[in-house]
Amino acid sequence: MSERLRLMCVHAHPDDESSKGAATMAKYVDAGHEVLVVSCTGGERGDILNPALQHDVHIQRDIAQVRRDEMAAAQAILGVQHTWLGFVDSGLPEGDPLPPLPDGCFALEPLPVTTEALVREVRRFRPHVMTTYDENGGYPHPDHIMCHDVAVAAFDAAGDPEAYPTAGDPWQPLKLYYSATFSRARVEAFHQALTALGEESPYREWLENWNRPDRAVTTRIHCGAWFDRRDAALLAHATQVDPEGPWFRVPRDVQLEVWPVEDFEAAASFVPVLEGEDDLFAGLPGDVARADAMATARGLRLVLDTRKERVE
Repeated sequence: MSERLRLMCVHAHPDDESSKGAATMAKYVDAGHEVLVVSCTGGERGDILNPALQHDVHIQRDIAQVRRDEMAAAQAILGVQHTWLGFVDSGLPEGDPLPPLPDGCFALEPLPVTTEALVREVRRFRPHVMTTYDENGGYPHPDHIMCHDVAVAAFDAAGDPEAYPTAGDPWQPLKLYYSATFSRARVEAFHQALTALGEESPYREWLENWNRPDRAVTTRIHCGAWFDRRDAALLAHATQVDPEGPWFRVPRDVQLEVWPVEDFEAAASFVPVLEGEDDLFAGLPGDVARADAMATARGLRLVLDTRKERVE
């Protein structure tokens, strides 16, 4: 039995883990905790977003393997464990009207099928805490929305001995968080910082067209010392990020001054979530054996549940 607290981060595609909570993961790894990234899909239908690679024949021919290789590189940089859930990228439909999603894709899989796959991973890894996206997927990509649905369903089912009885011994994660990377407050802080430096801000148009609902950030992880690992991991997903793009426009010293944290929203918890929380493991017993005992206990009472219906 592990003597370290365990964190599971459930993401839709390879590269999502490096743009949402990567510095937090690296911080916990360095503190001696176990961190597992679950990629629900292989990212096979993702666009090539790096202009320098858009005409690379090798990438066009074998994008699935390229995405796997990129994920392996990011995993090594962050020091996390990683597993593929095994479903197929749905792609991001575009057009008016939107075209139908492709047969066999992740977003069209029956929820019990995808949930059982994740429950197996939960019961194998036995996380004390899980993270994923909010009910709107962070942004409305069909795979992100499905990722939310699957993670929430698995959080609820993994500790129930009557749910998916062939998927391993019951294990109840004690806390569930949503990543809150794209908050208006964070984007505004970066926009104002760049403007104050007399530089053109790539965030002006974002703010002018902002239509995302405000989220209640409950937890801020101070992790500026790990921003270099975060950025290196994101750059390892070379097909998915333009190194000259807005992700890297804000100088590191400015980031450390105006927003040296990664934000999360507590969605469900079996322990009290206190105001001003700065640790995803806050409220859990410091002794791992006691935390494990809680996760295997029957009759745990959910003391926080802020989960909402999806905003259509």
